[in-house]
Amino acid sequence: MEERRFSAAQRSRIDLGFSPRGRLPPRIEIQSDRKGTDAVIEFKLPELGENISQGDLVRLMIAPGAAVSEGQSVMELETDKAVLEVPSSVTGTVQEIRVKEGDKIKVGQVIFTVENGAGAKAAPEAAAKPAPSKQEAASQDEAPKPAPASTAPVAPSAPTSSTQAASGEAPVPATPAAPTRERRAPQSANEFKLPELGENISQGDLVRLMIAPGAKVSEGQPVMELETDKAVVEVPSSVSGVVKDVKVKEGEKIKVGQVIFTLEGGAAAPPPARPSSAPVEHVSGQHGARLAFQAAIRAEGKTEEQALPPDQPQPAQPAFTMPKQLGKVAGTEHRQPIPAAPHVRRFAREVGVDIYEVKGSGPGGRISEDDIKAYAKALLSAAATAAQAPPLAGHFAQPKLPDFGKWGKVERVSMRGVRRKTAEHLAESWNTIPHVTQHDRADITELEQLRARFAPKAEEAGGKMTVTAIALKVCAAALKVFPQFNASIDIEKDEIVYKQYINIGVAADTDRGLLVPVIREVDKKNIVELAVELSQLSKKARDKKITPDEMQGGTFTITNLGGIGGVGFTPIVNHPEVAILGLSRSRMEPEWIESKEGGKFEPRLILPLSLSYDHRLIDGADAARFLRWIAEAFEQPFLLSVQG
Repeated sequence: MEERRFSAAQRSRIDLGFSPRGRLPPRIEIQSDRKGTDAVIEFKLPELGENISQGDLVRLMIAPGAAVSEGQSVMELETDKAVLEVPSSVTGTVQEIRVKEGDKIKVGQVIFTVENGAGAKAAPEAAAKPAPSKQEAASQDEAPKPAPASTAPVAPSAPTSSTQAASGEAPVPATPAAPTRERRAPQSANEFKLPELGENISQGDLVRLMIAPGAKVSEGQPVMELETDKAVVEVPSSVSGVVKDVKVKEGEKIKVGQVIFTLEGGAAAPPPARPSSAPVEHVSGQHGARLAFQAAIRAEGKTEEQALPPDQPQPAQPAFTMPKQLGKVAGTEHRQPIPAAPHVRRFAREVGVDIYEVKGSGPGGRISEDDIKAYAKALLSAAATAAQAPPLAGHFAQPKLPDFGKWGKVERVSMRGVRRKTAEHLAESWNTIPHVTQHDRADITELEQLRARFAPKAEEAGGKMTVTAIALKVCAAALKVFPQFNASIDIEKDEIVYKQYINIGVAADTDRGLLVPVIREVDKKNIVELAVELSQLSKKARDKKITPDEMQGGTFTITNLGGIGGVGFTPIVNHPEVAILGLSRSRMEPEWIESKEGGKFEPRLILPLSLSYDHRLIDGADAARFLRWIAEAFEQPFLLSVQG
């Protein structure tokens, strides 16, 4: 039969859907164009990570006419989480750049085009190939001629060509695909590492494991609960397969990038492989995918313009100029290229070192990771020396504890997560802010009647009409009248920062410690809306579902201990805020009520109020007026309609 004249490699191409006779196969016809000098390859922005669909172009590292190679960093892109260096997946000479610095670029958008993408490698590969044998020459005469040229740019090494020559098989595009796929297979295919959890979060305490050896795990399935400094988060799996070995246990402190568990087989994590199409898709990264696409549409008798809708015209972007000082802070100012590998520059950013200040010890001043470590160590030594200086006012060294074991049995428990962060933050607030607490009382007898009347409306909306919800609206109105309570102090710049927004945090008592969810734009919401949002955030805090972002950005804080008891307390100001309002338990007390008949004692519902404030910014008289305004607003709800 006619098929017996083809080699094994050629028969594999027939199995993939290519015709050995007649018209030149679309795949080979396209690859033959790559030998020409007018071949053009597009480089598109690749996937950057989970939930990252776009970024701002901070710096371009290429220019038209420059030579670019696979793996070379071509630009710096700023996403919501970090500034990333994007490596090239193509090789050749840059022909056209279709973006500019300051543009917002989406995944899949064309960044630049490359010409002569295969010419640079074709000649060396051809020179490195051994002379074909007679049997191989005969096979090559029968096979389409452009096929050997198409293999040159993607041939993994000289031994591959030697093996083909020895077996008498003509080189075809499908054979280099396996090495390419092996090189690009992620390490996470058979292991799961702790991913990035958020800005400034590098580790956490493992609270609960949701997997065990032998269990099946799928992508997106929660596999553990991790307690960070700000919240307890569920970490989803990014791999799929059967758990082989769990490398951690509950209670351990886990760092970002640490291996959590491994999978059996090591190939269950990525999407199911397609053996027939994988060689076509991975000829040379994006170029191979483009060639496969062109082959498909040509086989259907369509043009590329018919298969793809035209791109929507983008509005003209204003010229972007990075402020000089901002560029220095972000590490993106335009300076001369530094002799350091991309992973070294990334390591410098991770440890907080300006790589331009590091002196390289390698040839030509090239900087290595050891240079970064040495520079960071010198900075730490300098900081340690400065720490030995006399402490600043308000900051004191922790006294050494005695040996409690001398008097009896003791147990030491690690201070983790929320409790450790709360201790650090409150100690900093107490040592930084000169606290003063003002106490007052509010008669809320009439307010309680109104609260009971409108409580069903809040319940219908999904919330509770509590005193705290009403206090949110009262405090928002008071902060507009007394803006110094909605400010912060910048000691380094000798400035007062007055905030034009009102975000109020509400302290929540949870089994993990004190959490402070923040309700934003309180002044723009009614009491029912505030009651619903307060109920939702409090439930999320108790259920360990609240995120760090939902506990940031507050300008004032309310804490209510009325559900527990007490007649007053001294709350600690939540730095960098300047005031906090404490509510205690309301109770019926005899109050002297003036009247035309001379007055008498009546039972009234009294709410104790405690206001702690930063005496550096707020004077005692202002604090007394502020708290009295709040008390009168509780006593006369109509005041909110008049002044709020």
